[in-house]
Amino acid sequence: MLIILHHLDLSMGVHHVSWQSTASGLEDEYIHAAALSWLVGSDDAVDIERMNSYHGSAIHVVTAELKSRGQATKSLARLGADALNSLKTELDSRMDEDNVIHIRLDLLDLLAGKITLTLPGQRATVKGRAKLEVYPGNNSVDVAIDTIDKAIADADKFGLPENL
Repeated sequence: MLIILHHLDLSMGVHHVSWQSTASGLEDEYIHAAALSWLVGSDDAVDIERMNSYHGSAIHVVTAELKSRGQATKSLARLGADALNSLKTELDSRMDEDNVIHIRLDLLDLLAGKITLTLPGQRATVKGRAKLEVYPGNNSVDVAIDTIDKAIADADKFGLPENL
């Protein structure tokens, strides 16, 4: 079931969001694509690029990108309140000087329909980047917290994340 979010305050938020997963030539890249589609709420946002690794084996880079500010902001709610609350407490280590929040999700959990924040190197991950819309005079951390708080409220309102 795909939930479409409407009537959200989009005065500030996420400029764009992108997710990336890498599937080996032995994995079903379409499972990765379905998980990323579920994550952003759009099949049209997903792309699969087939290539060879440095050593010559086949790999598939699966990406999902939302360039529309409104869709990108709404998509954060799809992570669910638990993950968003954790993300908010970890902002100091997840947000860079370019106002990008770096999010890593456990790939195996995502493929099973569960959102779990993780760190690089623990297990296979899906890499996410949420570029915040921060204007001169705004404090980027305040914008991040406000954006995440709005996403938490929307996640609660719409019962997100729904099942994959």
